[in-house]
Amino acid sequence: MIIFINDRPIRLVGSKAASQLTNSLKRDTFVDFDKIVDARLEVLKADVLQGHLLVLNTTPATVEKILVLLQKTSTTPLLSITLGCIDKSACEDAIKKPFKIIKAAGGVVFKGNKMLLMFRRGVWDLPKGKLDDGESSRQGAAREVEEETGVRPSVGERICTTWHTYALNGNRILKRTKWYRMGVVDDRRMAPQADEGIEKLAWLDPKQTKLALTNSFSSIRYVIDSVNQELDQSVNK
Repeated sequence: MIIFINDRPIRLVGSKAASQLTNSLKRDTFVDFDKIVDARLEVLKADVLQGHLLVLNTTPATVEKILVLLQKTSTTPLLSITLGCIDKSACEDAIKKPFKIIKAAGGVVFKGNKMLLMFRRGVWDLPKGKLDDGESSRQGAAREVEEETGVRPSVGERICTTWHTYALNGNRILKRTKWYRMGVVDDRRMAPQADEGIEKLAWLDPKQTKLALTNSFSSIRYVIDSVNQELDQSVNK
């Protein structure tokens, strides 16, 4: 599970995966962390929130402590946190607990080799939104794409699920978004939904998309990376 808090990826892995990480570190074959902390041996403080951080032997209490630190401390030096959980399910419950969960869905729409991106509130984004009551994620993803872009899509396979946090009217929100790969049925009425703050839409080729993503959210880059990985795997089969 990955949750994007303050646009920083927080990965939760089980004890077996954490053991594999530490074993590879001992062999110097996996050097991807700037700092490693054992939650059983060290008290977590704000100064550990920098670079790529690995926290071993994470418990729900550790998760609660990290959430407090993230809320009170500038996370500018922090790139990512990987939590090696003793009980992964319990840690996932703990990281969701302080937030109101909203379920949403969105789409990555392709037309040939070009991808549909939209420019909203100063950054490039993908169409997505909150599910209506009784609506499935596939239905909601198609509806949101059409409402925000005017493009009528065909919905394909699910790509991934993201979780990201934000504040709304004093509430701490955790949005769960299911993402789908989509094609185009009709784009003759393509237009940005102005009342949602969307300024423009663009069909971007892979090179243009890569450039646009330098001005986007980490969660959006994660979705598009997941799409690209699927494409690479299908080519290599």
